[in-house]
Amino acid sequence: MAEASPEAAEMGDSSLEQRLQAFRAALPATTRLLAVSKGHPADLVRQAAALGQRSFGESRLQEAIAKQEALADLPDLDWHFIGRLQANKARAVLRRFGTIHSVDSLELAWRLQRIAAEEGLAPGILLQVKFRPDPAKTGFDPAEVRALGADLERLQPLRCLGLMTIAPLGLTPEARLTLFRECRALADGLGLHDCSMGMSGDWREAVTAGSTWVRLGSVLFGSRPIQP
Repeated sequence: MAEASPEAAEMGDSSLEQRLQAFRAALPATTRLLAVSKGHPADLVRQAAALGQRSFGESRLQEAIAKQEALADLPDLDWHFIGRLQANKARAVLRRFGTIHSVDSLELAWRLQRIAAEEGLAPGILLQVKFRPDPAKTGFDPAEVRALGADLERLQPLRCLGLMTIAPLGLTPEARLTLFRECRALADGLGLHDCSMGMSGDWREAVTAGSTWVRLGSVLFGSRPIQP
């Protein structure tokens, strides 16, 4: 089977298998692919899993629970929560996801820390940081994250793996690259390995800046048939 390029994949001119192969070939060894399965049926996740994909991103708890239950025969799937996390859903998310990309406040971080200790869990978390004004997004101010410093250790049993950011709409590729480099520099300054940055429209700039997780949905799975 001929291998599709990411460009062809983004135009929808290839199968899921070809798209996965194309992105695996395009991404460096230091960048992992998080397949954003939110809005897509469990059968499509099963298909991707059969092709070797293991890490999947979800942002709506009830949808994710139904999907996880339908895929209970695939216990090695690696589930990541990537949506805004409401405080009253913290316990359920901790029980269902091994990694949370969207910890956007100290209040939420301490709540997760307390519940994780009660539940005997040690999930990985990423702090969501907002590097540019964006009324559509929440997140830590970069200065607030810098000030945390050694306090990150106090979040145990949570494992603070790194930072997550989302570029505002309307930025040029050059501006997105600058933003992503700021995120990488902040993570490096705190001694954190992971940067979850880059989605279907800006993954190239994110990879250039040092992303360790790119969150790809529509370029892999197409339009979302499941609505909120």
